[in-house]
Amino acid sequence: MDKSIQLSELNVGYGQTVVLNDVNISVAPGEIVCLIGANGAGKSTVLKTITGQLKKLGGVVYLDGNDKDAMTESDVAKSVSMVMTERIHPELMTCFDVVATGRYPYTGRLGFLEDSDKSAIYEAIEMVGASEIINKDFSKISDGQRQRIMLARAICQDAGVMVLDEPTSFLDLQYKLDILGVIKRMAATKNVAVLMSIHELEFVPAIADKVIGIAGDEVYVAGTPEEVLTGENLEKMYGMKPGSGDVICSGLWNYSTSIKRLL
Repeated sequence: MDKSIQLSELNVGYGQTVVLNDVNISVAPGEIVCLIGANGAGKSTVLKTITGQLKKLGGVVYLDGNDKDAMTESDVAKSVSMVMTERIHPELMTCFDVVATGRYPYTGRLGFLEDSDKSAIYEAIEMVGASEIINKDFSKISDGQRQRIMLARAICQDAGVMVLDEPTSFLDLQYKLDILGVIKRMAATKNVAVLMSIHELEFVPAIADKVIGIAGDEVYVAGTPEEVLTGENLEKMYGMKPGSGDVICSGLWNYSTSIKRLL
């Protein structure tokens, strides 16, 4: 059955403090949904709640129609993969070794790789364009290369849902384009449901099928990029001066038209 993710009346936050109330989001197979909003709006909090890094404060996360709380840890790992902003620091691991950890839900604790696991690893590495660095020490490659490897790890996990927290942050422009291009192709070719946060609004129209805009303690607006990325909405979400949103939108849409041709 195709994989999907649905958040139903989800409350998220830290400890007992709710940051966002009644979050309702659904992502279908092959669809890319982008979360946008000001820094501290709660985008990462939503994603960390989905992946289990934070305890939910109410509501339900459904994976393929199943309540995540009723699923085993192994089944969750086979259903949802993630690329988060936290930097990992593996000791004495090659890039191949790091990508291979994406197969742990299938190999068990011993981590013995079958031929099918190795095929999935090499396919993911090739998909992100990282074949030339697979034997390099992960700790000695660039940030852009690390992000490719982390994306390859998530891809070879072969989950139907992928969650990404600002996957293009801290990267040079070409790396940003490369990563977004891989995400777009992966969603289309592997039919993966992608939910990602992003702060570079100029890339959103080029990659997103739907956009979720956060303001205050709630989802303020949801819809297509054309429906969400308006001057009025940007002013509300980012606390901009009246009239400035239309100026930003004009440049944003002109730029995004060119970006689409590069992905």
